[in-house]
Amino acid sequence: MEEVIKTEKIENLIIEIHGVKAIIDSDVASLYGVETKRINEAVKNNPDKFPENYIVELTKEEWDKMKSKFSTSIKGGKIKSPKLFTEKGLYMLATIL
Repeated sequence: MEEVIKTEKIENLIIEIHGVKAIIDSDVASLYGVETKRINEAVKNNPDKFPENYIVELTKEEWDKMKSKFSTSIKGGKIKSPKLFTEKGLYMLATIL
């Protein structure tokens, strides 16, 4: 039986950056029950399905500032700057996964 995810849990994952609300790729992977690399592979293999406003990519400087706010080592230990998915990006990702 599939786990039901509470709205509050999802709301806590949403961050705002560049004036856009988005969810970080590792959190999206957790919600879908897949590895983060699978999320990023889906984007890489379907670039035409993710226009500019579907994904926010952080600069190294932005990620360095942001990851210091996370208390968990999973996010803090990430080497590459993550992708952040906007609402439209999440819808598109759901159609691919």
